[in-house]
Order: sequence, then C-alpha cells, then structure tokens
Amino acid sequence: MIQDAMKQMESGNTEEAFRLLENIAKKGTDEEKYEAARYYHAMGFLEQALVIAEELHILYPGESEIALFLADVYIDFDREDEAIEVLNEIGEEDELYVQALLLLADLYQTQGLDEVAETKLLAAKHHLPDEPIVDFGLGEFYSSRGDFVKAVPYYMHILSERKIGDVNISLRLAEALSSLGNWEEAILHYEEGLKDQKDIHTLFGYAFTLYQAMYYERALPVFLELKELDPQYTALYVYAARCYEEQGMLQESYDLLREGVKTDEFSVDFHVRLADAAARLGNIQEAESALLDALALDPGHMEAVSKYIYLLQEQDKHEEIVEAVKIAAENGEDDPQLMWDRARAEKELELYSDALKHYRDAYTSFKDNLSFLEEYGLFLLEEGERAEAREVFEKILQLDSTQTHIEELLYNL
Repeated sequence: MIQDAMKQMESGNTEEAFRLLENIAKKGTDEEKYEAARYYHAMGFLEQALVIAEELHILYPGESEIALFLADVYIDFDREDEAIEVLNEIGEEDELYVQALLLLADLYQTQGLDEVAETKLLAAKHHLPDEPIVDFGLGEFYSSRGDFVKAVPYYMHILSERKIGDVNISLRLAEALSSLGNWEEAILHYEEGLKDQKDIHTLFGYAFTLYQAMYYERALPVFLELKELDPQYTALYVYAARCYEEQGMLQESYDLLREGVKTDEFSVDFHVRLADAAARLGNIQEAESALLDALALDPGHMEAVSKYIYLLQEQDKHEEIVEAVKIAAENGEDDPQLMWDRARAEKELELYSDALKHYRDAYTSFKDNLSFLEEYGLFLLEEGERAEAREVFEKILQLDSTQTHIEELLYNL
C-alpha cells in the first residue's frame, strides 16, 4: 500500500496519496505504519510522522529502530530533551547502541554540554574501536572545539576511507593540520583531497596554507583561481596581494587591492592595505585618500590613524595631525602614541602650552622610552622648565649611562 501512495504522490495525485497514507495509518499493519511514518517524515509532513512514531514506540518500547526514528522526529521539532530520553532507553547490548550514542553526542553538544558529548563519543569508541564513523565523530567533535591535536589522530585513523558521507577525510585532516601550523603536512593532504573535491572553501584553505608556509609563488595561482570562481570571496584579496608583493610585483598587488575594495567598500582593512600598496608605489596622495576612506568608516581605527599621521608627518601637515588625533580621541582611541604625536605637532605649530600638556600626558606611558624622554626633556628646556628637564635627563642616564650628550646637558644645567 505504501508503494501505491508513493506512486500517486510522484504522479502529482497528492489528494489520493494522502488518502492512502491516512488509510495505512488507521488500518495498516504496524510495519506498514512505520513505512508510512518514514515517508511522511521524508516528505516533510512531521506532524503525521510524529503521531505514528509515538504510537509505535508505545507498542514496541524495546524496538531501537523505532526509538531512533522517533528521536529524529523529536529533533526536527526542536524537542531535544524528549529525543535524549528516548535514545537513553537503547541499551548497550542493542546493535543500534553506538548509533544512539553518536546521536546523543550531537544533541548534548548542541546543548553546550561538551563534556557529556565527549563521554558518549568515547563510549562509542570503546564499544566499536574500529568503526570509522565513530572516529569521524570524534575528529569532528574535537575540531569543532578547536582541539586539533586530539582531532588529527582520529582523522588519520580513517584516512583510507577517503570519504565519510559527503566529507573528504584528507581535506578535514588538512584543515586540522593547517590549524596546528603543520603547513607542509597539511599541503600534502590538501593536494590529495583536491583530486576529489574542489570548492571555494577548500581552495582558500589550500592557498592560505601555502601562504602561511611562505610558498607565495604557489599560493598566488590558487588564490587567483578562487577569484575566478568567486570574485566576491573577499578574504582572498589581501593574501593574494601580499603574494604579489613578496615577489616584487608591487603594481599587481596595488591593482588587486583596488579590485578588493570594490568587492567590500565597507572594509576598513581593505582601505588600509590599499594605502600601504599605494605608498609602496610612491602614490602618497592616493595612500592618504585611502586612509581617509578607512577613517570615515572607523574614525578610531588605530592602525589607520597611525599610518595617516605618519604620512602627515612626512609632509609636515601638523594641523591635520592635531585634528586627526582629536577625532580619534572623540571615537574612543586614547593610545599614548597619539598623545606624543599630538604634542610634537603642537610644538611645531608653536602651541607650546598645549604641547606641554600632551607631552606630560604621554610621559607615563613613555617614561622608559629614551627617544621620547630626550625629545620631552629638550622641549622642557626650551620652555624654561629647567627643574623638570633635569629630572627627565637624569631618568635617561638611569636607563642608559652611556648617553654622554645628556650628561653634558645636565652639567650645563
């Protein structure tokens, strides 16, 4: 009868198909009802599947196949606690015990109970020590937690399986090894896995591993292949540009980053990297423009602020430096380096009282920095703050007694 219902459904006669299924649910044998419930479930009619599954579970409380099916239906309804209760009824002597343990592990992990999930997986391993699906489950569990040291041996143990379901084991192992920094070994397994599976995630993982291993010439064509497959895969642009840069291809690096900015114009990092590339080519105005774009997106971005101020210092744009530091401070960036930069700019603008305040603000953070102390001490001396200048110069000699020119300054004081 179930075959008749399936044929009617496949022919588009849904009304007749449902009539036949309802008839099975009321009058069919228990075996037919179970088949109907599984068909309902496969078609996405969960309510109907649940009614039959619960009825059969009551009739056959020791039937593990029905219990597993009912647990699956409960999971689809997000009734995880009830699924766990049903699965825990399956005893150790049952042939589906390990399957129940694996499903329980998934459920407990979903609930954030990782220790319980691990216990279930290790119990499954103890029960069937050579079952590939168990090793795979343990590998996946440890990988999901970032514990790749533990994950690797389980993937290694099932490497000969090549695939578990749709998952390529060589690629899983490669990802784990790459995460551990075992670049060379990871590359070998990526290359093996790529023979069977090539997708954008895998290509990026392979290219990134080559990049991390500093095989820039080998990484670049992989990044570019990924770009052909998916130009919107924004992460590739920065790394591919660096590969160009490492090979002295500065214009290509710059051009690629310009493409990258177009794929994600709201990425501060893209604008900062583009500024770096422009500066390396000597395009200072374009570098400055790119940094201003970055700061428009995030006025308190420290890397962008620092690089922007450096460019301004190279051009003696002291007023712009003061303004940039003010804006960064208004947006929560209070790095002491900015105070030093501001003090130096205010000194050049002859805003001496402001400069003195900001030198003093920076002093706490740079009291062990010889360059800062000398600059600060000389400024104090110019401002007639001789006693304070003396203290700063003495501090320099405490840090480095070989600074003879400071010793001479102290003598003259």
